[in-house]
Amino acid sequence: MRTRVLSRRRRGPLCRRSDVVEAWTAVAVAVLLCLTVPSAGILTTRWAYEDARAAADQQRAERHRVRAEVLERPARARPPSESESGPERRASRAAVRWTDPDEGTRTALVRVPAHARPGDPVHVWLDSRGREVLPPVDDASVWQYGVGIGTLAGGSTAAVLLLAHRAVRRVALRRRLGEWERDWARTGPLWTHRGV
Repeated sequence: MRTRVLSRRRRGPLCRRSDVVEAWTAVAVAVLLCLTVPSAGILTTRWAYEDARAAADQQRAERHRVRAEVLERPARARPPSESESGPERRASRAAVRWTDPDEGTRTALVRVPAHARPGDPVHVWLDSRGREVLPPVDDASVWQYGVGIGTLAGGSTAAVLLLAHRAVRRVALRRRLGEWERDWARTGPLWTHRGV
């Protein structure tokens, strides 16, 4: 036996118009979830990836890495806080020297590993003005950024659709309860006075 979910002929006497609206809303939300969430996620991922890729390419064009020699022991830095981890936790500042093809020998105070000793080679990233900068963003970070933003966009789209569906269900429930109250006000007195 086949069941027609939203057929007019199969509706019972207790099925209200708000029930039909709620059922069709559930179908529409399911279709929209299947269509818009993946689309929003994929398009946003692509946009965020391209944007981050362009920024990374610009950083690579503006920054260059030089091999420098540590001139002195790193200054004793303050103890690292609990929020610092990784290379930032073990880095201190020390004077280093390197040879620039245009300007000759140069020195600067830069971040070096805390255990570096005079004469140790270190790699330093510099911008076009010769100031120390962080290394350019790598490809893995670009992908992580793109996927993270895309996931956030897909999740936000799903949340908006589900919240809209919940709002429609609340309105439908209020309307249904109001209809039942009106119908009961009409038929209730007939039922309650039968036994008298």
